[in-house]
Amino acid sequence: MNKGAVWITRGNQSQRLRRATRVLQAGDQIHFYYDERVLAETPPPARLVADCGEYSVWYKPRGMRSQGSKWGDHCTVMRWSEQHLKPERTSYTVHRLDLATHGLILIAHSKTTAASLAKLFRERAVIKHYRAVVHGRFDSNNNNDGGITNIDAPIDGKSARSDVRLIEHATDGSRSLVDVRIYTGRKHQIRRHLAAIGHPVVGDRMHGTGNTDGVDLQLTAWMLSFECPITQQPAKFTLPDELHCYALHGNE
Repeated sequence: MNKGAVWITRGNQSQRLRRATRVLQAGDQIHFYYDERVLAETPPPARLVADCGEYSVWYKPRGMRSQGSKWGDHCTVMRWSEQHLKPERTSYTVHRLDLATHGLILIAHSKTTAASLAKLFRERAVIKHYRAVVHGRFDSNNNNDGGITNIDAPIDGKSARSDVRLIEHATDGSRSLVDVRIYTGRKHQIRRHLAAIGHPVVGDRMHGTGNTDGVDLQLTAWMLSFECPITQQPAKFTLPDELHCYALHGNE
């Protein structure tokens, strides 16, 4: 129950059963999901970046999941936020990051705010910037506009756009640190777009070179910007400096 692997169905509604003291009614169905591997997961701790009441911004480390499944949710940033925010609040998913990606993630704490934030994401009104260490010397001389390389290539038959800007090269030119703004949120969009132009993300075992030298995926969600649905004022969040860590020079 504590790990979110027990569910109750009453009528047409199903939800996780958290309390063993819950009073049951005739016709209730209890579902037990057991996966030893999932239940044994011990995620690294998340870190609160900003508590805005109706929503919060967290640092999700690599290896922590964005959301759970019927098999459990104790290893998610959503459940972590529910257990560690003061005062405690229910969390709603509006934003996701891949398991291997670390950085900023946005969480809503009311159904109304969740709907408002989801609408912003759906209308592409949330500005999202990532930092990525890529293989090779990223060439900024062939960019289309102000030092930005525009990648506008469909993914799985759907439109997808990423803008890439060079930040710096490794001393030996074998790697580059780039800033990526995405306008769409296709599956593994940044990883697939960068691999397609010959600069796969370092540590990408799925779309990269296959030789990671034990390096984690070098992809960081470092900035979120949008109009706050509560105050209607601009809101901008960046990753704290101490959480920036890039394997640009090969041994970091």
